[in-house]
Amino acid sequence: MEKTEKKGQNILKSGIRLSFLTLISRILGVIREATKAHFLGTSGYADAFGVAFLIPNLLRRLFAENSISVAFIPTFRGYLEENRDKKETQDFINSTFTLITFMTTIVVVIGISITPYIVHIFYKDTSQDIINETVILTRIMFPYLIMISIAALFQGMLNTLNIFSPSGFTPILFNLCVIFGTIFFSKTMANPSRAMATGVMIGGCIQAAFQLPFVLKTGWKTSFTTLKKTFTNPGTKKVISLIVPTIIGMASYQLNDLVSTALAGRAGTGVVSSLQYSLRLQELILGIFAVSIGTVILPDLTGLAKKEKWEEFNSMLVNAIKIIALVCIPITFYSLVTGREIISLVFKSRAFDENSVQMTLNVFVFHISCLFFIAVNRIVSPAFYAQGNTKLPTLAGIISFAFNILLAILLAGKWKGQGIAFALSFSSLVNTIFLFVFLKKLKTADTGKIIHDSILYCLKIIVLSVIASVPLYFVHPIFVAKFGGLGRFLGNGIPLALSCIVFAIAGVLMLLITKDEMLIAILKKLKIKK
Repeated sequence: MEKTEKKGQNILKSGIRLSFLTLISRILGVIREATKAHFLGTSGYADAFGVAFLIPNLLRRLFAENSISVAFIPTFRGYLEENRDKKETQDFINSTFTLITFMTTIVVVIGISITPYIVHIFYKDTSQDIINETVILTRIMFPYLIMISIAALFQGMLNTLNIFSPSGFTPILFNLCVIFGTIFFSKTMANPSRAMATGVMIGGCIQAAFQLPFVLKTGWKTSFTTLKKTFTNPGTKKVISLIVPTIIGMASYQLNDLVSTALAGRAGTGVVSSLQYSLRLQELILGIFAVSIGTVILPDLTGLAKKEKWEEFNSMLVNAIKIIALVCIPITFYSLVTGREIISLVFKSRAFDENSVQMTLNVFVFHISCLFFIAVNRIVSPAFYAQGNTKLPTLAGIISFAFNILLAILLAGKWKGQGIAFALSFSSLVNTIFLFVFLKKLKTADTGKIIHDSILYCLKIIVLSVIASVPLYFVHPIFVAKFGGLGRFLGNGIPLALSCIVFAIAGVLMLLITKDEMLIAILKKLKIKK
């Protein structure tokens, strides 16, 4: 029991540290989008950059953040816990490094060659100048895939060794590179979108380079080996066996973005960029909490699964879901009431006018409504990966993808961006449902108890959030009317801050009155620290 408590404290400590770094990163990510909004607004060039960045970014998510980390971490952890010979483990690392570099280089070379054909998928009646610009931007950013995939491998190594801060800091560096790259290079390049693309490439290189010294400090290194050794290494074979179904599952998930963007590009100018601005706000919250918690618990869930400590496994998973509910559900209600001011505060500028605000708000309402489900998906999926099962979450992703594409095709014609956003939100709910259905098939986790405890807690937080939203609904328009004439930052910032205080006081008071277990646990942790 003491070990479980200690483990919980370590998770909370690591989670808080990583969440803090991710908070800074996501804030800078929003500033990055605000920089884009300032220079490009919802113009054709904004759509061109959005489409161009989507393609290598989609491949990044396939090869880097999810597939490599999910396949590599359990395998590397296995080598360490089985006390394998250090040379054997080093050979595995070198083989994986060679595999990643080799495969991503091939993808980049092919991608650059066929870029003109790929780009035409996203446009219908757009001018040739914008299409040509999209081709140029895509080719500039395609090599980003190689560097970010190497960075993901370094992150996987560090996270397996319970070192989270360096990889948590690299997105901060990336966002800074894009922000300052856009500002400085826009004066010398043909247009600001090319300056932004250059910043993306510089940022990708720095993400890999920054983590390397921390990897070397652990006693491990990365170097190339022959392709024969790469593809015959037992550890690499296992990684490939795990990564292939994961890539298929992630491909179905990422194809959501691809098809949605293609439909958005054909729906009219500004639809692509308005969807991306909205998703950036959603990812601000997801990145702070869901990704951080998912990153921290995966190595520990893997260890518990290998030792078959299923009671601790279940407890860790339930607590993670409850933390997500405690954060995401209230934020959803707050954002639904104050969405216009949030968007105006972050993005409104010379190129991002009132029409851009309204376009983004129309889709933001749907995106923020599915916040909890997307967050839960990122928490429950590691429960499968920890047990070496990538096929079931893959299947859940494929089913979710099918729902999303069907709805998006049906709704995009009439409802444009709103229809596409609704389709994504609904498919996230479908994904959550099937993840829990498949979790029951594993017969290791007590799925019934996990679902029962999670649903009861979520219903409680929904009821409390609705109650806390009542005073917010009435006082927020008063604050907007009072301070709205003070300009973009004060005129939106002050009403948002005052409304947040009202909402937070109401919410925390009700949590205290109901003696909320998660709030009490957090307060105890803070008290112990003091």
